[in-house]
Amino acid sequence: MKIAIDIDSTLHDYWAGLAAAARKRFGVDLPYDQQVTWGIDRLRPEQVRALVAETHRADNIRKATPYPGAVETVRAWYEAGHEIHVMSHRDAACHEPTAAWLDHIGLPYHALDCTEDKVAGAVALNIELLVDDSPDTLERALEEGMAVATLSHPWNRELCEVEGIVTAPDWATLAARLAPLLSGQRATS
Repeated sequence: MKIAIDIDSTLHDYWAGLAAAARKRFGVDLPYDQQVTWGIDRLRPEQVRALVAETHRADNIRKATPYPGAVETVRAWYEAGHEIHVMSHRDAACHEPTAAWLDHIGLPYHALDCTEDKVAGAVALNIELLVDDSPDTLERALEEGMAVATLSHPWNRELCEVEGIVTAPDWATLAARLAPLLSGQRATS
């Protein structure tokens, strides 16, 4: 099976770094549990763009710690013969430091794509399963006929109740719920 996997808030806890940068740079708290929409309304759009650029600098990419079980799960999928594509909305300039981080954490993959439109990229690659945290990306992938899965976050919890989205609080549970799909059976929610 061809699997596409997001990075930020999917492979690692991106929110903690973003919130710390917002506090340090702008004096604004971004409590994780209060981020119930995809948009960040406590900051102006240009502030959000500045924070994203800052958190995606090579030194900050290098500091990211994968969620427990993420690397082991992806490695098991890779070793089982699944084709792994890591896809991110990160700027193309982030490709090299992101690839270095993936190698550093020991995450095997076939391709890394930094692209503005993950769904269009996934469609072009005939991706069958997309693992992501963005409500918009998950909904669009569903519309394109892909299986979709996510870790539950405040901004996607409402969407997690939609039939057809495999959701879990952590990678171990996500792996267990996706096991039937990846072995040719139906995935469980």
